[in-house]
Amino acid sequence: MRTADKQIADILVRYGEPFGGNVWRVKGTAVIYHRTLERIAAQAGITFDPPTLVRAERDEAVILVTGRMAGTKTGTKAGTERVEWSIGEALVNVNYRVSGRQAGYVYAMAEKRAKDRVILKLLELHGLVYSEEEADEFRQGHPAAIEAVDDAFADPDPFDAVTEAEADLKRRIDAQDSIDAVTDLMLDAETQQVLAGMPPGTRDEVRDYARARLVALGWPPKKPSRRAA
Repeated sequence: MRTADKQIADILVRYGEPFGGNVWRVKGTAVIYHRTLERIAAQAGITFDPPTLVRAERDEAVILVTGRMAGTKTGTKAGTERVEWSIGEALVNVNYRVSGRQAGYVYAMAEKRAKDRVILKLLELHGLVYSEEEADEFRQGHPAAIEAVDDAFADPDPFDAVTEAEADLKRRIDAQDSIDAVTDLMLDAETQQVLAGMPPGTRDEVRDYARARLVALGWPPKKPSRRAA
């Protein structure tokens, strides 16, 4: 079981994004789609300051980007703003390949890379997963290709499937708007089958997640107060 994958999945599910289909591996490195990071940034309320051009040439751009998000990190006071910055670089035929008659959009690529790095820092995912825009081989090593390699040369890693099932079940728990609905979901035969296929630790975590949702919905119900005789 990859601990890093578990951390990534837990944060993705917080913003309604599944692990499967959004994250894959290239030579052991976890990679996430740029569009996924954009969706999460919108959900998390991340805002960006106007970018600063550090280097501007015909075939090269270096851009400094600063992002802001309401504090959610452990130990951070509610309402406190978190600020992170990062630099995005794009140099044609060095870290940004342009083939044939394709135009080289170095400024757009540098901005994408800088923003993605800032988003990952604000989400506390920096160093655990990289944006697909970081390197061309990440974009070329798309999930279908990696899956084909895994099928041909290695045993499939069951953790991704378990993580996806966990994320999906947590999303369904969040979607329930009453105590009875959460209870019915957790007692459903299909849910029980999914839980049975999870490792004990993951299964307990999902049940704790459902219990927390019940509490948020007002469980246990308050007993009517007894009037004094």
